[in-house]
Amino acid sequence: MPPANADLETTWKFLEEGVDHIMTKLQTGVSYSKYMSLYTVSYNYCTSSRMHGNDGGLGGRTAGANLMGSDLYNKLTKYLVAHLKTVRDNSDSLVDEALLRYYAKEWDRYTTGANYINRLFTYLNRHWVKREKDEGRKGVYTVYTLALVQWKQYFFMHVHQKNQKLAGAVLRLIEQQRNGETIDQGLVKKVVDSFVSLGLDETDTNKASLDVYKEYFETPFLNATEKYYKNESEAFLAENSVSDYLKKAEERLKEEEDRVERYLHTTTRKTLVAKCEHVLIREHSETMWEEFQKLLDFDKDEDLQRMYSLLSRIPEGLEPLRKKFEEHVKKAGLSAVAKLGGEGGAAVDALDPKAYVDALLEVHRKNSETVTRSFRGEAGFVASLDKACREFVNRNSATGSSTTKSPELLAKHADALLRKNNKLAEEGDLEGALNQVMVLFKYIEDKDVFQTFYTTKLSKRLIHGVSASDESEASMISKLKEACGFEYTNKLQRMFTDMSLSKDLTDQFKERMAQAHPEDSDLSFSIMVLGTNFWPLNAPNNDFVIPKEILPTYDRFQRYYQAKHSGRKLTWLWNYSKNELRTNYLNQKYILMTSSYQMAVLVQYNVNDTLSLDELVTATAISKDILGQVLALLVKAKILINDETDQYDLNPNFKSKKIRVNLNQPIKAEVKAESTDVLKTVDDDRKYVIQATIVRIMKARKTMKNQPLIQEVISQIQQRFKPNIQDIKKAIDTLLEKEYMERVDGTRDTFAYVA
Repeated sequence: MPPANADLETTWKFLEEGVDHIMTKLQTGVSYSKYMSLYTVSYNYCTSSRMHGNDGGLGGRTAGANLMGSDLYNKLTKYLVAHLKTVRDNSDSLVDEALLRYYAKEWDRYTTGANYINRLFTYLNRHWVKREKDEGRKGVYTVYTLALVQWKQYFFMHVHQKNQKLAGAVLRLIEQQRNGETIDQGLVKKVVDSFVSLGLDETDTNKASLDVYKEYFETPFLNATEKYYKNESEAFLAENSVSDYLKKAEERLKEEEDRVERYLHTTTRKTLVAKCEHVLIREHSETMWEEFQKLLDFDKDEDLQRMYSLLSRIPEGLEPLRKKFEEHVKKAGLSAVAKLGGEGGAAVDALDPKAYVDALLEVHRKNSETVTRSFRGEAGFVASLDKACREFVNRNSATGSSTTKSPELLAKHADALLRKNNKLAEEGDLEGALNQVMVLFKYIEDKDVFQTFYTTKLSKRLIHGVSASDESEASMISKLKEACGFEYTNKLQRMFTDMSLSKDLTDQFKERMAQAHPEDSDLSFSIMVLGTNFWPLNAPNNDFVIPKEILPTYDRFQRYYQAKHSGRKLTWLWNYSKNELRTNYLNQKYILMTSSYQMAVLVQYNVNDTLSLDELVTATAISKDILGQVLALLVKAKILINDETDQYDLNPNFKSKKIRVNLNQPIKAEVKAESTDVLKTVDDDRKYVIQATIVRIMKARKTMKNQPLIQEVISQIQQRFKPNIQDIKKAIDTLLEKEYMERVDGTRDTFAYVA
């Protein structure tokens, strides 16, 4: 061990032997005492103040320390260069994996040794190197960084420049792995990590830089990746199906993501994945788009999932699929309705609402499952499904050019579900069926048509007491309210209120009758008083002669009600009323369930055995057209006999297997009139809705041009129905006539609100 004041040559000779041992024979170990003596010699030399021609003053000490540090730094640099030339020379004959193994082994040995040497020269780093760097001197590094700089310059660059031997060897190994061969991934990782470690920020050596990694490895790696997958994908598609290619591409993308995890730098992930997506997906996207329809037609769920997953990775990948899917769903819907055979007037009227609704729902169900399962419920595919469903639900072979047919059939289906005799109500699955109605209701454009039909059907269920249950009725109204708001269901809820009030009224009236007229106790009577504004009921257009059998009760209720509610007018709806009659003229007593018109006819036979059509018209005041259908039902039921034209006899030999005989069947004229009346009501309501909307808009805007006004009206109303532009123009003309608005002077198409 040299003395503390030893000169440079003596000092370096001792240090060089130790440094060389560490850099070349570290596996044999270094004793603690040897290591400490090396550390001490380094320290002594760096702190020595001796300098030729210096008196040892303070200034000389500083200058001397600078000079000593510089000398030692230069000696160490020369040693590293010489050492690396030997390492380099030994690598010249090596290629591929042999080169990589040599490189990795030497890298391990070199960086481990450099770490030890860095600690040996701690004082050099802490004082001389720090001061030099603080004063802005370039090219001075801590000892460990110096070792990396020399490695890069004298070994790494040499190996790289010889036909890119190093990066090329790594890329060839990666290609072998892509070809299915097993490689030493640890070796690749060690070499690639060295590329990262060699990245130095020249302006701040405390910061890492990826320049070496990116320039010497990542760029050629990405180029090789693009070339490899371009060739592979083209060759694979030339010999295999698109379905097989989807699997292949999915596997390859996963492999590349795994590759980043195993031995690449994490920053490579984004560019690598983007490169693979471009080559494997974007460049073959048209082939995938063309195959999509076939996968849909044959319900290839797994392939659809793969195609969606792959194409969702590129910005423009899914839009062509969404459009094709929309057309597919629309075509399926139209085809399902066409199979029902409901095309043209009479055929449509005969169409079973349940079959129609079930056909539409099945198309929706199947394709909705496809969206959820294969397209992960993606918003764009949901929108395509909704758009297609809206199209085929409103316009198909059953609806023709009319947009009112679907809401009508859906309302009729809902009516059938909510009736007592419906099997679903008995099986307890009614709630699920009502939810399915709401699935289609969402797509109905003319929701006001559904509302009016539904209201009409509900009124009849309530009047005739044939609802499955109040809970189910309330549940459906709640669903409609949630979908369309309070105003949409206001009338429906008021109808239930009227039914409840009517029950209380009947009970109170019966109590009064029992006290005042006990002699009429065999006549049972119930009344429904229904608000004109809420019930879609039409008064009969004839003067019905109230039979004397019920006239006293009728008169008593009239007086009772007028006393209770003065100023209210009762309009009696005999066409909706019903009765039960007991037969007394037969050995077997029957209960006949009749309409009021049938009752009015039958009670005439209390005093007559035979009556002509004209006599019955005179006795009942029922129009001949309606009366003819009433009589036809009674003849069909064999209560009356019609052996002679326009002559009706009571059948003395009437027999029935049932004690309670239901004669109250719908009259065809009434059934047919119902649809016509509903649509007329809808048309009338629409005129007022459009006018009210225009007034509301104009009141808020004060002035508005014609076109924006029309667009605003459509925007506000389209949730309820799809307004016709001609109807909007007529409404504007009507409001101009009524002076709700006026044309602005000097303009043709600008309107002003008249306050």
